[in-house]
Amino acid sequence: MDTLVNLFADKSVKPKELTETINNIIVSGTLDIDTLISFAHTARPPVKATCIEALEYVTRLHHIRLTEPQLSWVIGCLAAKEPRVIWESAKVTCNVIAHHPALIAQATAALLPLTEHKGTVVRWSAAYALSSIITAFPVPDRIEMVKHISKNEEKSSIRKLYTAALKKAKAI
Repeated sequence: MDTLVNLFADKSVKPKELTETINNIIVSGTLDIDTLISFAHTARPPVKATCIEALEYVTRLHHIRLTEPQLSWVIGCLAAKEPRVIWESAKVTCNVIAHHPALIAQATAALLPLTEHKGTVVRWSAAYALSSIITAFPVPDRIEMVKHISKNEEKSSIRKLYTAALKKAKAI
């Protein structure tokens, strides 16, 4: 935990460099994910978002899987007020949800309200994660829900995410 405190205290480290550094120390085994989550849990929103972004890097670039409790914590972060915390949490959810079918209902319930968020990036991130869910688990009620959400979405870029996922799920 001292490593993280020191990293965030060093104001000469740029945000992207900080994310990459955290990613690298997780991959090297110097920092475990539970310690990062414990640190992020009580951190200010910008620090929490950076920690979650590092988790996104680790799960996407290095295919490191989160445990069910770790992913459950990330899914809980989808209820945050801060858009960056939300969108980073949605991306992590997308990266690992296929390995945790027991958390599909929790993730879906947390993502649904975000499909109506005023922020385009938040809605895009929710669409990205929901699309991953229906592609991995093409259940008819979820497919119908996504079709409805897509029909009501104003941004074509977000509708395209849903359309691509529905095609993969062979629902259109």
